[in-house]
Amino acid sequence: MAKKKKRDESEAVQSRNEEDDSELVNGDSLETKKKKKKKKKRKKEKNKRQNEQNDVEPNEIPTVSIAVPGSIIDNAQSLELATRLAGQIARAATIFRIDEVVVFDNNSSSTDDSRVTATADNSDENESGAAFLIRILRYLETPQYLRKCLFPKHNNLRFVGLLPPLDAPHHLRKHEWASYREGITKKERHPNSAGTLVDVGLSKNVLIEEVLEPGVRVTVPMGTNRNLDADLPRQVVSSSKPREEVGTYWGYKVRYASSTSSVFKDSPYMGGYDYLIGTSEHGQFVKSSELTLPSFRHLLIAFGGLAGLEESIEEDKNLKGKNAHGVFDAYLNTCPHQGRSYLYIASVLSRTNQPCFAEIRASKLFSLKSSKSDIIENFTTMDYPQQLDSRPSLQGSF
Repeated sequence: MAKKKKRDESEAVQSRNEEDDSELVNGDSLETKKKKKKKKKRKKEKNKRQNEQNDVEPNEIPTVSIAVPGSIIDNAQSLELATRLAGQIARAATIFRIDEVVVFDNNSSSTDDSRVTATADNSDENESGAAFLIRILRYLETPQYLRKCLFPKHNNLRFVGLLPPLDAPHHLRKHEWASYREGITKKERHPNSAGTLVDVGLSKNVLIEEVLEPGVRVTVPMGTNRNLDADLPRQVVSSSKPREEVGTYWGYKVRYASSTSSVFKDSPYMGGYDYLIGTSEHGQFVKSSELTLPSFRHLLIAFGGLAGLEESIEEDKNLKGKNAHGVFDAYLNTCPHQGRSYLYIASVLSRTNQPCFAEIRASKLFSLKSSKSDIIENFTTMDYPQQLDSRPSLQGSF
């Protein structure tokens, strides 16, 4: 009996020791289990992205678009401040390699699409905020040697001389040689050819095979032969060719949308945008280290005006019954606990694109070779200028 009791006590002690060991192991795993689980989840998501990436055609490079409201210009106190704000958006779009900038109207009922398009192209000085923003964005994206031909003098271009150059890869100097150059077709004809002469910003015009009207902006492949005296005609290519062939960022396109719904509906890409991100103080805050993006072909990041995207969606009759969370695949707050009632869009744009593009590069969706992409790593938050510096204004557009 005593032996049995002793044996039972020994087994009980052994059982308790095993339980203690089990609890210790489980205690360690409780802390490490979450880490292992997160690691496993990240690995799973990474494998999923890689599998999805394999479904994308190898020659197809994903595009990134941003949508900004024209009403932000109406809030500027002067023409100079409005110009600086537009310049900051153009600068951020270039640094973050944006392919398309969509300028949309918050109030579609009061704005005529044709009127905005017209005022963005002619000398009408009573233009809306959207038309003004489109004008400045297009002007700054254009290489310097083409601006005089493509943009007549205009009152709203008075202060563009104050803005720093974008220094985009296609803004080449006269002494620089590149695989491609932007040019403008000339009225003069080549004496020995039926083609068209094009000014590409070099010492001589180059000849292209196509017969085009004067004043048309084109992208010309330059090749490796630097002999401009040769009469060998070149062939005009799509402006997306430099990006597709050599991975060089080649500027952004500017599109006008008459309403919030037109931003999505009138996408120039086949199949439209396949991933939509909205930004708002009412969105979900996600740390940049935790942000994950699925594989996409055409990404759109939308920014709201003074009242935010919520009001723009509510006022759009084509989006009736929908809320912001239902319109976008992700609705993010990129600046939580902000101390201002309204963040200027240049600040939000930079804060949003930093983590987004870090994730895009991490997922290897962009195989671009431009050395200027390194700027993104050190890009600091920009803000709307509250006070102008004491530098003298540079009058004139050119």
